Amino acid sequence: MDLATPIGMVLAFGLIIGSILMNASLTSYIDPPSVLIVVGGTIAAALVAEKLQNVTGAIKVVKNAFRQPPGDPIATIDKILELSNIARREGVLALESQVVEDPFLAKALRKAVDGLPQEEIREALMAELLAMKDRHKRGQKLFKFMAATAPSMGMIGTLIGLVQMLQSLQDPSSIGPAMAVALLTTMYGAILAFVVFGPLAEKLERWSDQEGAAMLVVIEGMESIVKGQNAAIIKDKLEARLPPTDRRPEEEEAA
Repeated sequence: MDLATPIGMVLAFGLIIGSILMNASLTSYIDPPSVLIVVGGTIAAALVAEKLQNVTGAIKVVKNAFRQPPGDPIATIDKILELSNIARREGVLALESQVVEDPFLAKALRKAVDGLPQEEIREALMAELLAMKDRHKRGQKLFKFMAATAPSMGMIGTLIGLVQMLQSLQDPSSIGPAMAVALLTTMYGAILAFVVFGPLAEKLERWSDQEGAAMLVVIEGMESIVKGQNAAIIKDKLEARLPPTDRRPEEEEAA
């Protein structure tokens, strides 16, 4: 599990709630009509902008923001190097009996064992990579749309509150509730946009990039195995695709 996401959200909401409690009661910042306008309006706008299945699918994608990207790139590279050594000694067909936990690497291995040309293997695997990116991009775009829409719904709530206030200036007791709707909707919209939807979209985009990079390592590695390249060359080529933080420590390399 990626603890940064829950820690960040709890910290953000904790700071907001803490600052409120320093000067006022929390109940004064709770207004159901404002919640309906901002939350309900944002969801309604998302349904207008996207198909229902895409909206529900994007909600399911949220769980990706709370877990680590799949696979360990170093472990994947080590497995590819192990497979390359076997293939160079005994041939690609000898890889058929190898147990591979990574589903994408297992799929690539099956294609290589079936004797498909390296161009066809790469084309099939790249098609799956692009399909994954397209699925993830739809979810990211929806959350970015909701991040842009929430403040707008807050502005609509503000206008509604101002209209109610102007219509009841003769009744001073109604000015307070109307102003509450006017101001709280703006606050709710900003919180949803900058604490929830916006950060989630950014996290999902980075998560997708990391998963795509891991899949590219598999594609390049399997292509190198089919070509019969040396394990040292494969290792250098695959580790060059990883960010420095994901590469093997120099002490480990020396050992």
